[in-house]
Amino acid sequence: MNTPQLVVHHDKELMAQAAAARLITKIVDAQASRGSASVVLTGGRNGNGLLAALSAAPARDAIDWGRLDLWWGDERFLPEGDPDRNVTQAREALLDAVPLDPKRVHAMPASDGPWGGDVDAAAAAYAEELAAAGPETGHSAAGAAGAPVPSFDVLMLGVGPDTHVASLFPELPAVRETERTVVGVHGAPKPPPTRISLTLPAIRAAREVWLLAAGGDKARAAAIALSGAGEIQAPAAGAKGRARTLWLLDDAAASQLPRSLYPPATP
Repeated sequence: MNTPQLVVHHDKELMAQAAAARLITKIVDAQASRGSASVVLTGGRNGNGLLAALSAAPARDAIDWGRLDLWWGDERFLPEGDPDRNVTQAREALLDAVPLDPKRVHAMPASDGPWGGDVDAAAAAYAEELAAAGPETGHSAAGAAGAPVPSFDVLMLGVGPDTHVASLFPELPAVRETERTVVGVHGAPKPPPTRISLTLPAIRAAREVWLLAAGGDKARAAAIALSGAGEIQAPAAGAKGRARTLWLLDDAAASQLPRSLYPPATP
């Protein structure tokens, strides 16, 4: 695994705009070199802020939206269309405004889906969808226990004040998972308590992992995760890409980090 790189912006708005521009470039480059691109989206204020900035960016039309696969790192196990679901918020921020191929938008299951409210069965179904997509693209990577998942070009994660990423919370069973690529989460400390999440091995199959943190309430989490803490106590510390791990922060979130940690990163 690689050493994390840090890019710090003045405020969350600039961070969102710069991250959106960076993402456009990565998607266009992937499509030029391999014909398609695969991105994992994150929810929360920073993930949705990035999507809104991408929607407003004139360069968004450089993306061939029909050749883009979208996945999610986690989801709240709520009914389809619930305003608290990550996919619902992503549609409002960006997805409904661009010409995506619906078959390539891989939302995580809802609680009113065909699994009868069984979050573990729903998680297993998403794992099967990931496994099926990996070999089909020809760009698969090994996730947990060698299970195939797509070799995501970019996997984005918000960082919680407690250092959680996706729905992997400190000390809970999901962050310790090594065999599965997707798990049902029970008893999450942040509502709603029932969720679906990628596991750390699935996250590490991505070419690049981007961690987004803005605001003073994320400063301690960033400092802990980048201090060498273990992933069980600080899940963000275990989120790393195969080729690159990039932390995108604003000044407030970086306020507890030594300046020496973030020299300029390459585009």
